[in-house]
Amino acid sequence: MPTEQLHYGPMAKVFHWLIVALLAIQLPLGWLMPDIHRGMKPGIAMSLHVSIGMTILLLIVLRFVWRLTHPVAPETNLPPWQRVSSELVHWVLYIAVLLTTLSGWFAASAHDWTLYLFGLMPLPRLIEQGSRLGHNIGDLHATLAWVLLGLVGLHVITAFVHLFVYRDRVMYRMLPGEPV
Repeated sequence: MPTEQLHYGPMAKVFHWLIVALLAIQLPLGWLMPDIHRGMKPGIAMSLHVSIGMTILLLIVLRFVWRLTHPVAPETNLPPWQRVSSELVHWVLYIAVLLTTLSGWFAASAHDWTLYLFGLMPLPRLIEQGSRLGHNIGDLHATLAWVLLGLVGLHVITAFVHLFVYRDRVMYRMLPGEPV
């Protein structure tokens, strides 16, 4: 079993902030795209959305593996309910990002498209073209995006509460640079 660290290391921070930056692009891009109808071909926005989604999927899997192999101890100065809820929200965030990206890939696979990663490499189809299940997963993808946005909002608000209300060092554990 790996030894727990007190702070997130540089690699965990890189994964975290890369995913944050990509989600900051991905979520608005997803909502600004036109609805997908039968026979439509993906435009630049959809192709970019899929490519960013695949990048986020790769990063969240790597982040998950990194977290399992480089655990970080909960902040010791927090009350037990905050330590438990913090861990819970972090793991639910990982799962939400993973499910949102996978459901998007499944939904896109159900269309009559060849999906490319940044226009360079075709992505495998995960489900039969025209599949009813693919359509349903597409609906799930939209719902999961809202769930993810809510979780991200909760995470950000909580970080700012720790910074400005509790005035503790919790947020500094994930900020770039060495912990203070």
